Amino acid sequence: MQKLTFLSAILLSLTIFSCSGPLDAGNVNLENWKSDRYGCKGLRMQELEAFQAVKNTFLGADNQALIKTFGRPDRVELVDKSQSFFFYFIEPSGNCEGVEKEKEPLRVLFRMNAISKVSEVNVTTLNP
Repeated sequence: MQKLTFLSAILLSLTIFSCSGPLDAGNVNLENWKSDRYGCKGLRMQELEAFQAVKNTFLGADNQALIKTFGRPDRVELVDKSQSFFFYFIEPSGNCEGVEKEKEPLRVLFRMNAISKVSEVNVTTLNP
């Protein structure tokens, strides 16, 4: 009976600690962020300064916490088995209606390591 109780306690603690909740995004208006897919409305650009202030707090966060905080990424790129990237466009991307791609749009790039934890956060126009 003690083994069953101990095992149940372990399983319960793993369940509690493995579920990620939203992250603290400081003064970033997450409703604006989530509603501005591909940066088409320009709402994410309004949040850029607030995001820059807290971007390094996301280091070590897992991919599910990012999704719960910022919504589904605009683009996900798998580089190899050891890293992937989440992109959130700040400036309108080529996916926006009426936008012609003259240059690469500004974006937030989250680099994820092999265990889906954020290892780098950049605001850039460069592709990885």
